[in-house]
Amino acid sequence: MLALGAAAIHAAEPPEPKVERIVLEDDANRIEELKVRGQTQKVTVQPKNSKAPAYEIVMGDGSRELSAGPGSNRGTVGQRVWRVLSF
Repeated sequence: MLALGAAAIHAAEPPEPKVERIVLEDDANRIEELKVRGQTQKVTVQPKNSKAPAYEIVMGDGSRELSAGPGSNRGTVGQRVWRVLSF
């Protein structure tokens, strides 16, 4: 009986989310995309052959305010952000 109870507990645990890391690369850029449960969470762009730093595109997932001004609606277009400090 204990074995059946333990199996039922493990069956009730939620499954781990599907995580995908996609890398697209060409002569000018390297793009890394992180998807969790099929939704894009993070996009990082690293320019090649340039002194420009890598930047991240903040996704419009509803958890952040992306408006550029009063009354503006950016949807899921995203904004570029550069990391200044890293710990």
